[in-house]
This record gives sequence, C-alpha cells and structure tokens, in this order.
Amino acid sequence: MIWKTIPTIEGLNALNQNCLVTHLGIKFTEVGSDFLIAEMPVDERTKQPMGLLHGGASVALAETLGSVASVFVVEDPMAQKVVGVEINANHLRSVTDGIVYGKVTPIKIGRSLHIWNITITNAEGKEICISRLTTLVK
Repeated sequence: MIWKTIPTIEGLNALNQNCLVTHLGIKFTEVGSDFLIAEMPVDERTKQPMGLLHGGASVALAETLGSVASVFVVEDPMAQKVVGVEINANHLRSVTDGIVYGKVTPIKIGRSLHIWNITITNAEGKEICISRLTTLVK
C-alpha cells in the first residue's frame, strides 16, 4: 500500500467540496492499495460547444486525481503542500454523453516530486485520455 494516510471515499469527496471538482461533478468512487478512481459526467458542465467532452475537463479530472493522490502519500499532509507543476494529456477518443472514469497510479513517489499516470476511460472501458501529472511537495 502506498498511502501514508488511508483515503476513504467519504473523505475524498468531502475534501473536494466547494471548488472546481464540485462544479464539474467529479466524484471519487474507489480506493485501491495503489490507485484512486473518480468519475465525471459528460454534460453541459464538461462539454465544449461542439457537444464533445472538453479536453480541459479531462485535464481537470486528471489533475484532481493526481493531486489528491499526492496528498495521501506525503508524510504530513497538514504541514506539507502539494502543487501540480506539469501536466500533459493525449486525447484519444471523443465522448458526447454518459460518464468517464479516471484512474490514477504512481510512476514515481519521491520525497519532493511525485509523477502520476492517469487513464480516463468511457463506460465501455475504452481509453479517452492518457495523462501524466508531476506534483511538487513543499
């Protein structure tokens, strides 16, 4: 298990109230020994004008997953701050409705730098977006 503080679904969703995560309808749904999963609706909040899932919404889901994962692997989440310093995303397939699912897994967990892989899929399990996030622990 990678978690220094054990995340719970209730705690993860409470942590993300009254911010972008709430506005986009992102909800954490699963905690594993080395991963987190969250879902996001594809609706008027997350679509671009052409009716497709907005790439920025996918990136927001990816950064949310990676940043939150970083908080739970630091030694002292009350004293240490985690900030995203770089994110990239490859958008592989379009989505027009339903729900997308993001899963974050670690690539590297260091004392001051974390690198996360985030895979976003549709309801059929097809990859929608692959993202990599680097966070800095201060």
